[in-house]
Amino acid sequence: MWRSDVEQRRFLLDTSYAVAVYPAASMRWLTLPGPEHPASIGSSRRIGQTDVDAVRTMATAFRDLDNKVGGGKVRSTIVQYLHSSVAPLLRGSYPEHIGRQLFGSTAELVRLAGWAAYDQEDHGLAQRYLIQALRLARAACDAGLSAEILAAMSHQATYVGRPGDAIDLARVAQIAARGARLAELESECHMVEAHGHAARQDRASCTSSLTAAERAFEQAGSARQPDWLTYFDSAYMSAKVAHCFRELGDHKRTAHFAAQSLNMSGGYQRGRAFNLTLLASATVPTDPREAVRIGRDALDIAADLASRRSLSYLRDLRYRLQSFNGLGEVAEFRQEVLELTTRRD
Repeated sequence: MWRSDVEQRRFLLDTSYAVAVYPAASMRWLTLPGPEHPASIGSSRRIGQTDVDAVRTMATAFRDLDNKVGGGKVRSTIVQYLHSSVAPLLRGSYPEHIGRQLFGSTAELVRLAGWAAYDQEDHGLAQRYLIQALRLARAACDAGLSAEILAAMSHQATYVGRPGDAIDLARVAQIAARGARLAELESECHMVEAHGHAARQDRASCTSSLTAAERAFEQAGSARQPDWLTYFDSAYMSAKVAHCFRELGDHKRTAHFAAQSLNMSGGYQRGRAFNLTLLASATVPTDPREAVRIGRDALDIAADLASRRSLSYLRDLRYRLQSFNGLGEVAEFRQEVLELTTRRD
């Protein structure tokens, strides 16, 4: 798959979101028997801890870049690294304990490639990568990373209008997270379930999932998180809660939690663009001029990103402002959004 992506094979790039794929993948994850044993005597090249550490270092670097510049600027580089540097390691010779670490590190890189494709709204390609990442994480016996990947699938399912699938995926992710004994991760999995319920306009179920997420987050101890989970903090939780209330049409609560979400760590430029747009959207009904002021900050950030999702957020804000187009600053801002989104498409 990595080679086909590197060579830009049309059959891979033209794939669209397949509704049956994620439910089947999550069921397979639940029902496959026993742990796997990823040892290999495939070649004379012996793979050791240094090789695994190098892959982990690259995964961290790519993860940081993705957050700063958007998936469109990093996916091809991640895939090239997988094809040219990681694939030869997988074909090498290694004992089981090294194999587990190697498969886990590779799963994280493949997850990043899928997330970057999702960020560019290449949904079919994202599905293929996330499914492959889930297989690798299971081979690594990494329940935590499996939960993170399943949560990413749920995130995408809500985004493409499949909230029922998102809820099912989130519940499987919760099972994996409990197996990993990571309270923050379990909280995240409840959060993506809540978002699915909100997208279905099920306020009661959404509230129940948000309560479960808060309860799990409060149980988090001081143990060190996996590197791929360090983004999940109170600011991220606030952003997810804001998304839920936006789906439910509660502008006041959306604005409250979106404002809280801006107390975020540095380096998450794309996330800041999302959260600013979320706050601006919630502010439109009461103060469209303030919404434009906030939205302009998001527009400035999005102009430097390669993220179609960030453009979709701006399009949504532009749509919400259309009733106020008689205001000069609103009309000007809506035109600027149109120019940016049209140019990037």
